[in-house]
Amino acid sequence: MTTNTLNLRRSTDRKTTPSANNAGTQANIANAFGMLSGRDFSCPGQTSACEAVCYAGRLEKIFKGFRNVMADNWNALKDASYVDMVFSLNAIVREFAADADKRGCDKVFRIHHDGDFFSRDYASAWATVIRVNPEIHFWAYTRSFIPGANVVDILADIPNLTLYLSVDADNLEWAKVITAEYNSVKVATLTDTADEGSEMMLEFRERKGGACPEVMGRIPLITPEGGACVSCSLCVFGKADIRFAAKGK
Repeated sequence: MTTNTLNLRRSTDRKTTPSANNAGTQANIANAFGMLSGRDFSCPGQTSACEAVCYAGRLEKIFKGFRNVMADNWNALKDASYVDMVFSLNAIVREFAADADKRGCDKVFRIHHDGDFFSRDYASAWATVIRVNPEIHFWAYTRSFIPGANVVDILADIPNLTLYLSVDADNLEWAKVITAEYNSVKVATLTDTADEGSEMMLEFRERKGGACPEVMGRIPLITPEGGACVSCSLCVFGKADIRFAAKGK
C-alpha cells in the first residue's frame, strides 16, 4: 500500500491529458505533476532563455490556486527524505493509474508541467517510481544536466521514461556533452523561431527534429480525444527530437 504522506497533488493539464470532456475543452484526468519553477525553487538549471518565456512561471503569477498547489508540492518535497518522496510520488502515480482504468484511457504521465528535477535524491525517487510502474509511460523535459545539477545518469535508459534535454543557446555546449554520452536521451530545443531551432539541432544532432505541431498551430491544444501531446505523441514516446518556438513560428 502506498501512502501520500507529503500530501502531493497531481494537476490536470489540457495539453497532456489522455482524456477530455465531450466538448473537448477541459481535461478530465490529472496526469501531470509540478511544483514552483525558477532558480529559487525547483529549477537549478534554469537559463536566461527559459526564464524569459517560462509559461508555467506566468501561470503561477496569474492563477493563485495554481500557484498554491505548486507551492504546496515544492514545500513538501524540498526537504523530504528519499523514502517519503518515493512513497508519496508513487501514491499519486497509482491514483492516476486507477483514474486511467476508470476512463479507459492511455496511461501516460507528464513529470513537471511546472518545475524540474531539483536534486539527485529527488531524481532517484522518480527513477524508482517509474521503474515500479512499468505499465505507465512517463515523459519529462529537464535542464538539470549542467555541472552541479546533473541528474541524467540517474534517469537515462529507463524503458518507460522518455527524457528530453531542454536546450537553448545558454546550455547548448553542455547538451552536446550529455547527448554524446547518453544516446537514449532526446533533445527539445527552445529558440525564437522553428527555423532557428532547426539550425541549432543540425549543429549537434545532424537532424532537424520535429517542430511541436501545437505550438505551430497545426493541431488544437485539446479535443474530445485528449490533449495535443497525446494526439501527437512525438514527445510522449520519444519518436523524435522536438523544436519549441517561443514566437510560435
